[in-house]
Amino acid sequence: MTHADHDFDDCPDRHGTGSEKWDRWEGRDVLPLWVADMDFRTPAVVLDAIRARVDHGIFGYTNDPPDFGPALAAHLAALHGWSIDPGRVVGTPGVVTGLALAARLLTRPGDGIITFTPVYPPFLSLPVRAGRRTVRVPLVQSPAAWTIDFDALEAAAAEAGTTMLWLCHPHNPTGTVFSRGDLLRIADIAMRHGVTVVSDEIWSDLVLDDAGHVPFASLDHPAAATSVTLTAPSKTWNLAGLACAAAILPTGIERDSLRKAGGGLVPMVNPLGYAAAEAAWRHGDAWRRRLVTVLARHRDMVQETVARIPGLSCVPARATYLSWIDCRGTGEDDPQARCEAAGLGPSDGRDFGTPGFIRLNNACPTTRLAEALRRLARAFSTT
Repeated sequence: MTHADHDFDDCPDRHGTGSEKWDRWEGRDVLPLWVADMDFRTPAVVLDAIRARVDHGIFGYTNDPPDFGPALAAHLAALHGWSIDPGRVVGTPGVVTGLALAARLLTRPGDGIITFTPVYPPFLSLPVRAGRRTVRVPLVQSPAAWTIDFDALEAAAAEAGTTMLWLCHPHNPTGTVFSRGDLLRIADIAMRHGVTVVSDEIWSDLVLDDAGHVPFASLDHPAAATSVTLTAPSKTWNLAGLACAAAILPTGIERDSLRKAGGGLVPMVNPLGYAAAEAAWRHGDAWRRRLVTVLARHRDMVQETVARIPGLSCVPARATYLSWIDCRGTGEDDPQARCEAAGLGPSDGRDFGTPGFIRLNNACPTTRLAEALRRLARAFSTT
């Protein structure tokens, strides 16, 4: 067994830990491959940083520590070639919180917020909860890719009262990595119609192919210069429960204005989250590279299985640890129920605005994924 195999096959038992992922089907023989956290243990360099912070012994109200912004800036420069001002970084308790704060700060009640569908469920529900409107622009599906319908995007941006675009980049659930050309066309449309882009780039460190990730705000474009970027170490280093993310603000938006937009309802980031984030960004890249190798292999395992099951199809993800599987060719009205009956717990495509699909999380030990794929085949067996 290689070092990488040990890291990603020797996983703790999560039963009895309050795990949202594992508690959903408690008491049933259902493998949970749904919500987007990993079953892999957080790397030692991050655990060591958390222990050191615990040893300090005081966990009072905590602002962004001095190294938080610089740690993120160093990480973005090293991995994505993007140079940012660390002084423009603001901690938030999560990317979803960042989306809500940006909407409250930069739009008015009743304004429309564009999102590409299918999409991570909060992109659909959060605008309404914030007193705004969700404006859906469906992505175009082909056997090889999910692509943007730029005519539909232009029409949505031109609608009266549409003032913001939430860009999920790389995209959840399809695993699409938008190209520089795609981003420039988005930026042109946004500039023409006065639409502010808020780019959720939480998956940017888990690109599986060679193309790489282009941060939207790194473009040499006026719309990029006014955009907000949201990111976090949570997906890459399995830190979601520590609730620490970052907003990278453009010039012209004061750092404290983002927090004030929360109206006193948004908590501060906890100190262990800050410690974990700094360590992940500073020292976690070797582990991240090994993880990407495992996730690419797991993506291919899913693709090979799906190709053998009549009626299923899946555009290969170029990023994330998610597979967005089209089940409509099976003729099954409720593929989620079919999977659960076969002992497999994916995410239901209806939650992403697209019935007939399931989303499979492959960030688990290889043996567990292999069993899950056997159950996927059993779910849609015609015998």
